[in-house]
Amino acid sequence: MFRIGDMVAHPMHGAGVIDSIVTERIAGSEQDYYVFRMPVGGLVLKIPTASSGLVGLRNILDPGRAARLLSDMAALEVDRFTGSWNQRYRENMLKLKSGDLYEVARVIKSLLYRENERGLSTGERKILRTAKQILISEMVLSTGEDYGELEQQVHLAVTGGGKD
Repeated sequence: MFRIGDMVAHPMHGAGVIDSIVTERIAGSEQDYYVFRMPVGGLVLKIPTASSGLVGLRNILDPGRAARLLSDMAALEVDRFTGSWNQRYRENMLKLKSGDLYEVARVIKSLLYRENERGLSTGERKILRTAKQILISEMVLSTGEDYGELEQQVHLAVTGGGKD
């Protein structure tokens, strides 16, 4: 169970803070909810406390693991998936939903590669933005660094510093 003030990560929205825990009556039964607020973007979600594990809510990375992830990104293997847009979309969404930041980094890396090679569809650009938001928002809360600075570091890490 999380407490007010805990920094947590949601697999599809990124990192935020538990602002409060509220009880609401819906259809005659009471249920407790975490009020999850994202400092980057200001999104506020209510997540049922009873199903937060099923949703994939978890503690954010500690700063050491965040730094290790950043340094590991250049060596990540990515699929040069050439199937249809729908197949690529499904594969990328599964990786994002996994909550695994290494998988999220793989999505970013493969989409940046594809963008450089062939360009991205509108849907793929949206997935790229979402993947960056998920990864960078967690790193911001973990390390305390600036979003823009971390975005540049992630870009350099996944592109090999422009050596591709």
